[in-house]
Amino acid sequence: MGEFIELTASDGHKLAAWRASPKNTPRAAVLVIQEIFGVNSHIRDVAERFAAQGYLAVAPAMFDRYERGFETAYGADDMARARALMGRLDWAQALLDIEAARQCASVAGKVGAVGYCWGGSVAWLAAGRLPIQAAVGYYGGQIERFKDEAPRCPTILHFGKEDGHIPLSSVEAIGAAQPQVPIYLYDAGHGFSCDQRASFNAAAHGLAWQRTLAFLAESLDRPI
Repeated sequence: MGEFIELTASDGHKLAAWRASPKNTPRAAVLVIQEIFGVNSHIRDVAERFAAQGYLAVAPAMFDRYERGFETAYGADDMARARALMGRLDWAQALLDIEAARQCASVAGKVGAVGYCWGGSVAWLAAGRLPIQAAVGYYGGQIERFKDEAPRCPTILHFGKEDGHIPLSSVEAIGAAQPQVPIYLYDAGHGFSCDQRASFNAAAHGLAWQRTLAFLAESLDRPI
């Protein structure tokens, strides 16, 4: 079982992070980047799943700059609270927090980033701006905004064909801008990989999970 630890970003900001360690020596490390709902029980569970696969998993609390300890479920009121905080987010500060998590996780060797929803967009930016070795983005709604920033590490993206928040035209624009990045489409909606959401799609989640694990093994399970 994991635990909360404290990280310090380069600007002095201190933030919490959930750290889940494997039973044996880590094969590498994975940063689990949250949705807008904080490092809630779902994100902590995702970190535990990666730890069960042999990775040191670190999930930084990206909203600690605005409200410490923020986490919600997925109801309408929760969504309203999360969106209110999201409006205050600063991309540059978010990357400072991801870099602090990367430095913490790098004791395990190579570091990959796997982000969900808002975190999927952060993972995309990290792939182009930070020294990580792999990135996976799940339904990142802001990736199109940064589509011209080419990843500097192996990167894959997962999107749902029935996503009411991310039109297929946005996915196509990303693919046109970065044709070297594999993009996987699923017969599913937004948040299809979160088993606490009504939009959870077990088949899509399972296939995306297997693709993610295979990709991370190929990208991270080698000496630096």
